[in-house]
Amino acid sequence: MDTYALLLASTLSAGTVLALAALGLLINEKAGIVNLGAEGMMLCAALAGFATVVYTGSTWLGFAAGMVAGALLAAIFGVLVIWLNTNQYATGLALSLFGTGFSAFAGLNFVQARMPALPKYSIPGLADIPWVGPALFSHHPLVYAAVLLALGLMWWLDRSRAGLVLRAVGESPDSAHALGYPVRRIRLLAVMAGGALCGLAGAYISTVYTPLWVEGMVAGRGWIALALTTFATWRPVRVLLGAYLFGGVTMLQFHLQASGVQVASQLLSMLPYVSTIVVLVLISRNPAWIRANMPAALGKPFYPGN
Repeated sequence: MDTYALLLASTLSAGTVLALAALGLLINEKAGIVNLGAEGMMLCAALAGFATVVYTGSTWLGFAAGMVAGALLAAIFGVLVIWLNTNQYATGLALSLFGTGFSAFAGLNFVQARMPALPKYSIPGLADIPWVGPALFSHHPLVYAAVLLALGLMWWLDRSRAGLVLRAVGESPDSAHALGYPVRRIRLLAVMAGGALCGLAGAYISTVYTPLWVEGMVAGRGWIALALTTFATWRPVRVLLGAYLFGGVTMLQFHLQASGVQVASQLLSMLPYVSTIVVLVLISRNPAWIRANMPAALGKPFYPGN
């Protein structure tokens, strides 16, 4: 495969991980909840997905297991912050630390485990086109599903009644409560949906992207996904584009190393995280722009009756 086609193909695959997780966190934040536990949820889901595929041989069951694991951890987080009014940021950090430690302990028996051979996916006819086919039309179906998810979420948030209710809960929970909407229940469902997407991203990492289990294999992608929501100003299509941008930067380091570029590997490994910081700094230069797009109740607890 041509070098540039390979880089584009790997960018799409790497970006899919970030897109799925960031879209899940976007749903959380549209409802007014900040979940800093994405890293921990993704790690537990990666382990659950990998273990399921090892025992069943089905990646789709692995995806389902990852989504269930992510949704369950998110539900625990949701009960704590929505009903017990614990601090969202501290609880999210605790969830991230718990997920990191638990996945490392529970995954000890799977470090040397091997998955069965996975099928090769391609779009008939289109995959045979020179350069374009290998780059764009030979991916796992979840790569294309991420694009459809971003487009569908954009329509759902802007055009559907349920999406408008979710946005109302994130903008003014008191007003939504006064209109009779169950704010806490809606927020919990949004948190669980976001957790399921983070879980799907984690399962994709361990079953398709790098089909193995290694402690800490999410490698900070949960934090990058969290930054992506701000980078995209809480808009799904921008989240998708940003995910591909950061995915491309991530894969560029490997291609530069393979090309023999005389730069320390440690510096190249810093590229995704440095680019994240640079983008956030540039965006923060215009705080009014962020405030205009950020859900008004983001990170604030809701007390019914106040």
